[in-house]
Amino acid sequence: MAVDVSKFGVPLGGSKLGMLHPKQGYRFRVIFMGFGFDVDTRVLTREVQSVTRPNRSQQRVAVHSYNTTAYIGGKHEWQTISVTLRDDISNGVVAAIGQQIQRQVNHFEQTSAVAGANYKFDMEIHSLDGTNNEELESWNLTGCWLEGTEYPEGAYDNSEAITVSMTVSFDEAVQVAGPNTNGGNASGEIFQNIPSPGGSSGIA
Repeated sequence: MAVDVSKFGVPLGGSKLGMLHPKQGYRFRVIFMGFGFDVDTRVLTREVQSVTRPNRSQQRVAVHSYNTTAYIGGKHEWQTISVTLRDDISNGVVAAIGQQIQRQVNHFEQTSAVAGANYKFDMEIHSLDGTNNEELESWNLTGCWLEGTEYPEGAYDNSEAITVSMTVSFDEAVQVAGPNTNGGNASGEIFQNIPSPGGSSGIA
């Protein structure tokens, strides 16, 4: 039986827009493609602890006229994101990151890649619903590269797991909704009709 949440929500034109279940911050995964040289990128996905989502800014350009000033949008810029990974005992994470750094700059030979295509990789950040179904949404990032990496210090009084942080720069990001086809049921089966966002009962 669906929980009646008709008393909750936002009044709208004589009816009420019902409450929906929010996306939860811990339900996510990060997919890497073309990272390093010959890396099983599932090793990275398994050890991700946190990731920031893309933020965008756009320049404001003034257009001056006789008595006033109008504004139009100029060039946009994507801010860097941060990915924190647990450094596992197999060294899989640090080995993969080391390969990617080596792709960007060969520190031993003091040479660098001829073009961005020689070292850039792609990423996807998925919001999940807690089931084994498809993602609720995804951010698809292209032209990614490591702008910075941070390895924490060792300390005798620290029992916490060691993590590695990556600052990732990218050229473009596209937000994609869905598909998420199972109606939010953990078993993958739809046991009841889930009301639309404008319905009076149930949390979709």
